[in-house]
Amino acid sequence: MTRFDKFFGLKAITLSAALTMTASLALAGDNNFSADQIVDALKPKPATRGLSVGPQADTTVQAKEATFLNTVRNRSTRSLSTGEREQIAELAATKPKIDLEIQFDYNSADIAKTSVASVQALGKALSDPALKGSTFVVAGHTDATGGEAYNQGLSERRADTIKKYLMQNYGLNGNDLVTVGYGETKLKDAANGADPINRRVQVVNMDTKTAAK
Repeated sequence: MTRFDKFFGLKAITLSAALTMTASLALAGDNNFSADQIVDALKPKPATRGLSVGPQADTTVQAKEATFLNTVRNRSTRSLSTGEREQIAELAATKPKIDLEIQFDYNSADIAKTSVASVQALGKALSDPALKGSTFVVAGHTDATGGEAYNQGLSERRADTIKKYLMQNYGLNGNDLVTVGYGETKLKDAANGADPINRRVQVVNMDTKTAAK
């Protein structure tokens, strides 16, 4: 191989590595949402009623939901029973929500430096006037690596960390932030339990009464 060939061979390798790194950064950035995107995802959707469902039925359902939410406000995340966690999940299934791939330090509830921007975007979003007065569920999820009991506790600690950050840095009312941990019980990709996509924080707008106005 001539010196000319070696030179351009090295340039090609360098360019290839640079393109690969750029692609990786682009993919990583795809999981980061702006504050505006989070607000749009959590805004109450216009209410749609069936022919047999009237305002009275809507009011009754909302009253039951509000009563339940009041029983879990300001509760320690670890104090929630399995039944209460499942009831929160059931209510959250029909509410505006967003999954944020917020990473934490390994085996820790400390927010990773690479995810601080995502938590800051969340704080700005939840402070937006469009979401004022809503009650939010902050749900922690882990992947399936490790023991089930350990992952349950880890998801609870991580949800608590997000709540504490939002309260301290954005002045959000802790009474409006309900934290819950699901460990590895609700994997986003059940076929690949170890996939990082399962390690996430889901935020749900539980107060959607404004959607019916």
